[in-house]
Amino acid sequence: MGISTKPPSGMRDFLPAELAKRRYVIDVIQNVYEKYGFLPLETPCVENLTTLLGKYGDEGDQLIFRLLHRRDKLSRALEMPEVSEKDLADLGLRYDLTVPLARVIANSPELPKFFKRYQIQPVWRADRPGKGRFREFLQCDVDITGTESLLAEADVCSAVAEVLTKLGFHNFKIHINHRQLLKELIKTADIDAEKEAEALVAVDKIDKIGFEGVEKELEQRNFLPEQAKKLLSLIKRPENFSENQEISRLKAELKDNAGALKAIEEIEELCRLLNFGCAQNKIEIDPSLARGLGYYTGCIFEIRSSDFGGSLGGGGRYDGLIGMFKGTKIPAVGFSIGFERLMIVLEEKGLFDNLEAGPDILICSFADTDCADVVSAAKIIREAGVKTEVYPETPKLGKQIAYAESIKAKYVGILGATEAQNKTIALKNLSSGEQLVLTYEQAAQRILSEK
Repeated sequence: MGISTKPPSGMRDFLPAELAKRRYVIDVIQNVYEKYGFLPLETPCVENLTTLLGKYGDEGDQLIFRLLHRRDKLSRALEMPEVSEKDLADLGLRYDLTVPLARVIANSPELPKFFKRYQIQPVWRADRPGKGRFREFLQCDVDITGTESLLAEADVCSAVAEVLTKLGFHNFKIHINHRQLLKELIKTADIDAEKEAEALVAVDKIDKIGFEGVEKELEQRNFLPEQAKKLLSLIKRPENFSENQEISRLKAELKDNAGALKAIEEIEELCRLLNFGCAQNKIEIDPSLARGLGYYTGCIFEIRSSDFGGSLGGGGRYDGLIGMFKGTKIPAVGFSIGFERLMIVLEEKGLFDNLEAGPDILICSFADTDCADVVSAAKIIREAGVKTEVYPETPKLGKQIAYAESIKAKYVGILGATEAQNKTIALKNLSSGEQLVLTYEQAAQRILSEK
């Protein structure tokens, strides 16, 4: 039986046409992030397990890809009388981009107090693959550290909203909640503090299994039926409520709870700020939003669109995470775009229909054409900024043109001995069939003018 040529489950090869689409979207994201003043950062794909573990909750910890010890260290571990998982690995693949950022901040005192960074890199999760769900996938994060101001939340939400708008999305909402509000709602449902994390895990599945499904799961997790019903009645927003009506409902439900009222006021102020920026009319207060990761401490947010079932990205405030590394409190807030799901929706919307990965021109030649003349022509056309490919052999011209069409080149440049002597090329538009004899420089300008 031969060796399988498929990549590992949940991981993919990206051929040129697909990569052209991904790079187009990355360019849009990067340009918007930089316009907002975010600076690029990259971190290693491998982190110490001590850095990763304990930051994502119990379920998240189980999804970290662990790397076995190497050579002698692995041999010694395997020779131990009782071997546990922690004896076999001390490194893991990056699970997200937020925890590595926290480590970098703690390790880099030269960074500015208010550090605005964006990071576009792959992460890995030992999850079950599905539509839009992979074991290796790209994340596109923006984060601001060093400030508790809600202007930071407004900045990251506005940047993400502008990215989606530039990519042609209009039918989306940024759902907003607050971790402290959610905690107080859990407490109001008479659920003990030690079972709070378990309740959050169940609530985080509302968008997947619905309120009835979460109610059943809470009961399966040994919550009392009355606790489950009360919690879900508190977090379920009535249909057709405006944002102001929902704020009023929450204030009435929690009128004697100072911690909850403070959280509601932060949500209210964030909504006010966002209505002055690129997220105007794109906001939905959602008390059921949980965001499963354990490190969130304040406002949390998630992008939802009726064009796609599930989240297109999310984030929130995580004031305690960086302090876990540094020993002092450093406030931070961030937003991550779900790049892979975004790509699926954009493909379905037909955004990439006119996006081609092929060269602008394929230079064709004949047996009597000096290869040096081909190289010279390609050099001049490339220097003008034209994507240029050279057909490396000299079969019949029809075969070369057929190849140009197969790779979706826009033009062919036909170079014979006479053209080469005159420093000209026969430029043929493969769409219109128009053919002109031009100098190399003129051919390049013609191509650029029609791009």
